[in-house]
Amino acid sequence: MDASTLHEVGSRARTQPPPPSVVFEALTRPDRDPARPWLRLLDDEQPPRVLEAEHPDLVVWSSLWPRRTDARVRFELASDGGCGCLLRWRLLVTEPLPDASLVGHLRKRLNRLINADLRFTFGQ
Repeated sequence: MDASTLHEVGSRARTQPPPPSVVFEALTRPDRDPARPWLRLLDDEQPPRVLEAEHPDLVVWSSLWPRRTDARVRFELASDGGCGCLLRWRLLVTEPLPDASLVGHLRKRLNRLINADLRFTFGQ
């Protein structure tokens, strides 16, 4: 897929408690710790594949949604200036762009998975 055809339809940045290298591992291996699962998918979702990874700064996932197989989730990781990580996710899609209702659903799911479920596994 040509990166120039991707359109950003959602983005959110938040800090995560551990350093970027730990968050990077969690994103590239979401099932790494069976005692602390965080990527709990809904019936209309599928496990993502890691399409790109540059330790510890970047992870790109394939789509979580079979009905939007074109979607990509780009994670940008940086130090938060202390011991933690500033994690930004970007939801990228090709045309035709999804309607506002679907975009809202996809953004809400990513925010839940990343800024709630993943965050909670780190004790926050």
